[in-house]
Amino acid sequence: MDIEKVNSMDFGEFVDVFGNVIERCPLIAAAVWSQRPFLDLEDLEKHFFAFIDALPQSGQEGILRCHPDLAGRELQQGKLTAESQREQSGAGLTSLGADERLRLAELNAQYRARFGFPFILAARLSDRAAVPSELARRLLCPPAQELRTALGEVKKIGGLRLADLLCADPAKL
Repeated sequence: MDIEKVNSMDFGEFVDVFGNVIERCPLIAAAVWSQRPFLDLEDLEKHFFAFIDALPQSGQEGILRCHPDLAGRELQQGKLTAESQREQSGAGLTSLGADERLRLAELNAQYRARFGFPFILAARLSDRAAVPSELARRLLCPPAQELRTALGEVKKIGGLRLADLLCADPAKL
């Protein structure tokens, strides 16, 4: 889809198409729609990210809490969004052995207890071997740093999802 198509979408269509760019946060797409017209993919992305940056910390943490645990309960129950399912599958997280799932569940629980939101990683840019070590590494980070890191991962995920929707090469973003 090209940017002209994006700019010509009515409110409902825009929210339907872009409502999960930021996981389970269609309100962000609703707010971004009013910023039309967009110059290009980069401009559209800038508006999504500016909305996140303008939120108070509690709102940013709320966005983080909309994300599922990697290889967590929602995956096991088949309740992931289509985008998260593709991303976790592509990273090999849908085919973990029982021991790997247990280890990730333990790390996810420790992370959530420490920071109050789930561990977020752009799974498409990672793989199943890297996830537990990255999770363990980030568990040691100070909370303010980890909030910034997690929001950066949300933006990476959002950028990849926008590139998918506009059929752009994410390597050029």
